[in-house]
Amino acid sequence: MDRDRLVHTLWHATDVQDLWGLLDSSETGLSTEEVARRQEAFGANVLPKAQRKSVLSVYLHQFISPLIYLLAAAAFVSVLIGEGTDALFIFAVLQINAIIGTIQEWKAQKSAESLNAMVKNRVIVMRDQKRIEIDSSELVPGDYVFLESGALIPADIRLVKALEARSDESLLTGESVTVDKTATVQLSDECAVGDRRNMLHAGTTLSQGRCEGLVTQTALHTELGRIAQALQTTENADPPLVQRLDRFTRTVGLLVIGAVVILGTTMIWQGVSVKEVFFLAVALSVSAIPEGLPVAITVALSISSFHMSRRNVIVRALPAVEGLGACTVIASDKTGTLTVNELTVRRLWLPGGDEYDIAGEGYSPKGTLDFKAGRLAVAASLCNEATFRLEKEGYHHFGDAVDVAFLVMAAKGGLDRELLLERHPEHGFLPFESERKFSASINSFEKGAKVSLKGAAEVIVPLCGNVAVEAVLKTADEMAAQGYRVLALAQGAWADDDDLDRLGEHQDMEFLGLAGLIDPLRPEAFTAIEKCTNAGVGVRMVTGDHPATALAIAKELGIAEEKNDVVTGAELKDLQDDPINLSETIHNARVFARVEPVQKLNIVQSLQENNHFVAVTGDGVNDAPALRSANIGVAMGKEGTDVARGAADLIITDDNFASIVNGVEEGRIAYANVRKVIYLLVSTGASEIVLFFLCLISGMPLPLFAVQLLWLNLVTNGVQHVGLSLEKAEGDELHHPPRDPSTPLFNRRMIEEVVISGLFIGIVAYIFFQHALDSGMDEAAARSALLLLMVLFENTHVFNCRSERKSLLRMSLFKNPILVVMVILTQTLHIAAAYIPGLNTTLHIQPVTLEQWLTLLPLALGLIIVMEIYKWVRR
Repeated sequence: MDRDRLVHTLWHATDVQDLWGLLDSSETGLSTEEVARRQEAFGANVLPKAQRKSVLSVYLHQFISPLIYLLAAAAFVSVLIGEGTDALFIFAVLQINAIIGTIQEWKAQKSAESLNAMVKNRVIVMRDQKRIEIDSSELVPGDYVFLESGALIPADIRLVKALEARSDESLLTGESVTVDKTATVQLSDECAVGDRRNMLHAGTTLSQGRCEGLVTQTALHTELGRIAQALQTTENADPPLVQRLDRFTRTVGLLVIGAVVILGTTMIWQGVSVKEVFFLAVALSVSAIPEGLPVAITVALSISSFHMSRRNVIVRALPAVEGLGACTVIASDKTGTLTVNELTVRRLWLPGGDEYDIAGEGYSPKGTLDFKAGRLAVAASLCNEATFRLEKEGYHHFGDAVDVAFLVMAAKGGLDRELLLERHPEHGFLPFESERKFSASINSFEKGAKVSLKGAAEVIVPLCGNVAVEAVLKTADEMAAQGYRVLALAQGAWADDDDLDRLGEHQDMEFLGLAGLIDPLRPEAFTAIEKCTNAGVGVRMVTGDHPATALAIAKELGIAEEKNDVVTGAELKDLQDDPINLSETIHNARVFARVEPVQKLNIVQSLQENNHFVAVTGDGVNDAPALRSANIGVAMGKEGTDVARGAADLIITDDNFASIVNGVEEGRIAYANVRKVIYLLVSTGASEIVLFFLCLISGMPLPLFAVQLLWLNLVTNGVQHVGLSLEKAEGDELHHPPRDPSTPLFNRRMIEEVVISGLFIGIVAYIFFQHALDSGMDEAAARSALLLLMVLFENTHVFNCRSERKSLLRMSLFKNPILVVMVILTQTLHIAAAYIPGLNTTLHIQPVTLEQWLTLLPLALGLIIVMEIYKWVRR
């Protein structure tokens, strides 16, 4: 195959009959051998990804921070005034911080790539005379592909067949209006991209209809590939929480610098040496600025994101980690989320009142079908887009669950769709769309063409002249009340001059019967709903099913109790001119049945206006607006469309409602861990400020040098907060109402905790330092002992931070052994530093005796007693 010729061919100007020859392909598809040759010639169908940052660029990025500039300036001035060891230590701390940050960012980059690889774009293609599903990256020019509504177009495709197809090409053209697509039109060479109605372009979306076509261009040779380089320059914004904390750090930094300048000027005016003022200024700056906070929070959120992925929740947007735990309402689909999504035709109701139960469940043709239902089974097989066949590994199925269920039913009666199509060739097909609520197929029969219809009973039955409409619809309601999804089937003669688009105006169809389908509930859904109730999270079922069907399922799950809990799409439409009643109706409803896609968006927005924090599940292209509008959009990973996944914040890999509830729990754990880390870092920083303030106003020497504060804030606490980020669930996350999303992190409880712990640590440290000096201990020894006390305070305080509510005595150390190891490591590291030549002189610390350690430990343990009393009073 001539690669250059294919790349430069104007496919939109090529006659459809010439496509097969130019691409050396056929309707039976390419062979495996030919695919291999073309993949070697054209490469993978993958667009260039944003260039991965090198390790060096990630490393250099760690130094872009106002705090780093301040510390670097301190190191530079230290060299100028002859304090080389201090400069060396500051430089070493900067290096350690940069290395840790580099490792973390590099791992995050690799994790993001892994998560992206988990969500694949799949496409149906004809290969070796069989329809198979492959990853879109395996497509090659000449592949014959099949696309349906909601698909993300994987390559540039010249249409061969198109049924009511419309495409959203806003990514390429900027035009928000969808474009009609047809296979028959042939366009001029100069036709613009936005006017090529016989082409589908990579990256666009098939918003309606069904298509078949030939892949003409892949990867960089697509229209999207030509602009792919521009898309690589966009960088992701930091999560709001990280942004807020970064602003907090900068604000505190600016205030501290201003205060230090004023204080330093005053001290110099009083005759204090510039050298002493400089080190005081640096020490105060380091003590006041929580320099480790943004990194600590990012680590905490990243760890929580990893935990979510292990519970079948992929986090596409990091802010969703902190937000999911705050949701007050989950608006959930029914099919595939609360149920197992294996529809089975269980009951048939035929004209004359005959009823039949069909044995068997799921996608296995075990069971029997009464011969009286033969015509219904034939119509259901012809008016069908699914496949169901026996292969070596067992029965293979593909397509809409309803269509598959009818093919399985037909197979129980010995019918095969492919054989039926050989006897009754198809002349036209009207695919199912949610607005129309039925599908139709035109096929040849011995006495002429017939149209077979399958769809909602309230739409199909009025088209039939051989039954009493009200009686049949009453039967349909009775079946739906028993939990069945009810569809009606009909058939009628078809003339050549009939118009498919006006099929809904016919009233001469022959009613063939009602089919009751049931989708078994997921066993774990019952427990998940109960957990939501205990957690104060409301569950709303949003479905296109019949109201009676939806109510029966909702009753079984405990979502609804009575008929008044159900609201239909028609009722919502009637209230659209009465916003007050509409809002009240949506607020009180528990089940929304027979809703249109646009109404799902209205439901979400109304719940938000009622001060709900809403999580919404969706799998179809029509769910994208609701997913985007929701506070947390949750897409289905197995059955969801590419558009739905692209609009969501989270992706549930197993399409299971229980996984969403797991995500709520993990979200609450994540938020709690974020607070714990902030509590630890801010309270210890506050204690250092208290200590410095008391020493300054009492005329005492500088309690700690800048390098010692850096050791406390970046090394010892820097090790501990990683362990705290790994804190597991406290066990009651789903036993209290969700937090108000507008509640700030620094709420009343946090302020109380920081003030009490900060004051206790600072005052005790000040008293100890004063006592050490008064007892005759020299400044160096007193300062070394004070630094050890501060490290012990950090070691004990991290255990206080494990829970803001529970007593430390009720928190098992074995639930977070890594934290225990980190505390031991921190203490060992500090004690060892006193014996390492060079490091001990840089930190101005002396060896620690066992007697001294045992004397200081009770002082540090006093913090636990104080915070335990606070928790008890709070409870």
